[in-house]
Amino acid sequence: MKQMIRYRLKADRVAENEGFARAVYDELHRLRPPGLRYATFRLDDGVSFVHIVSHEAADGSNALTALPAFKAFVAGIRDRCEEPPVSTQLHEIGSYGFFGD
Repeated sequence: MKQMIRYRLKADRVAENEGFARAVYDELHRLRPPGLRYATFRLDDGVSFVHIVSHEAADGSNALTALPAFKAFVAGIRDRCEEPPVSTQLHEIGSYGFFGD
């Protein structure tokens, strides 16, 4: 499954959001869950974020959403947002090096 999540934060909550995101990456680097690819981007406006996630598990589980740091990240996301997260399924046409191919 490949997914893109986009949202826009309240300007005074950007640093807090980035702190939560860094905690997720710290945990990912420690645990290195197999089959998971994940990236977070802040857009030019300084308050919009995009997350790209690809996960492949035979049982359909998602290692990202199981992480305690990720649960902490999403727990208050709606309060931090000016525009709430919108999730879009991505249907790959092709990629080069993006998903670890």
